[in-house]
Amino acid sequence: MTTASPRRFLAHLYQDGPHNPFPGIKALERRLGHALPYQYGSNEGLDMPHHTLGGALGTALADLSRSYADADAWQLRQQLAERLGVAYENLLVDAGADSLLALVMRATVCAGECVITSAGTYPTLAYFARGLGAEVIEVPYDESFATADDTSSSRLAPDLAALLAAARQHDARVVYLANPDNPSSHLHSDADVRALCDALPENCSLLLDEAYHDFRPDAAHADHAPMARTFRLRTFSKAYGLAGLRLGFMIAAPEDIALLRKVRIHYAVSAPALAAGELLLSHPEEAAAHVVGVIDCRDRLAEHLRSLGAEVLPSATNFLCVRLKSAELAAQVQQQLMAQGVLITRSPHPSLGHILRISTLEDSLVPGRLARLEQAIAEERHS
Repeated sequence: MTTASPRRFLAHLYQDGPHNPFPGIKALERRLGHALPYQYGSNEGLDMPHHTLGGALGTALADLSRSYADADAWQLRQQLAERLGVAYENLLVDAGADSLLALVMRATVCAGECVITSAGTYPTLAYFARGLGAEVIEVPYDESFATADDTSSSRLAPDLAALLAAARQHDARVVYLANPDNPSSHLHSDADVRALCDALPENCSLLLDEAYHDFRPDAAHADHAPMARTFRLRTFSKAYGLAGLRLGFMIAAPEDIALLRKVRIHYAVSAPALAAGELLLSHPEEAAAHVVGVIDCRDRLAEHLRSLGAEVLPSATNFLCVRLKSAELAAQVQQQLMAQGVLITRSPHPSLGHILRISTLEDSLVPGRLARLEQAIAEERHS
């Protein structure tokens, strides 16, 4: 493989190798065309009885825990390909969306190179980039406020034009966009995202974090197709409720996935995580019902808070974004609720310190649960 010009990945990855020394037993069985029931070559603890683990958490988990998982996630990728209408080769499975974020950073960015993101968006991308010595350039959100004459003018969204301009100015390797966004919960249209992608420099990749995709109003009909020079990240943590098992996937061009696999931790995804993902994809009605319930809860909580006078931004996620008038009041509300055992999130970024994010669980609607927030809304309304 020769070096691409202009390059999007680290230069050495365009050369032959490195090659994964442990493709795994499942991959070997598929290549041979038959099973290997007598496995004495991987040095796993296959004869561990797991009396304690099996007794406490069940024999199914104990049985899955003894062996390395299928490093190719063959079955899960087959199911995802059928569900999403994309090719098997366009899919890469890893240990959650954060692991995929780190993987992209590791394969594309050198120390001193630039990554572009929004000031106050999901911070893990910047955390990984800075850990590699990259320069993180933050652009402000596109923010506007509702007025007495136009309540629909309320907006807090990643500024696509500003992201593009910064990528061109700084010769960036990666532009990060969460869509729907975290913490603003704003959704850009697929057409606008594709326009951003098409306009980026040839040596720049779009890292498109779609962790909240399942809660979009158009999720059932949304576009899943691979996009040129784009890594589309999805997760099983939200709609599928598997945050503790760490499971996510990427939609990308096969040639990009081939390069990413050169620096991927091949056994990062556990066998229990793969089994859980496969099982839930075999019964899609359960996650679908969960999403419907979350959206209903979200809409009821938004209506309640708006009835008190709160500015609740439109949401295409499983959370609400409440915008207060000052960062000081938002900090007070968060700390006082936390003292009562109630956790909501306030953005750590100074430009979004006035934002509170609330996961829309049924329990969040219990009368009095968010009383301090309701009090703050009333204080602002009468100030």
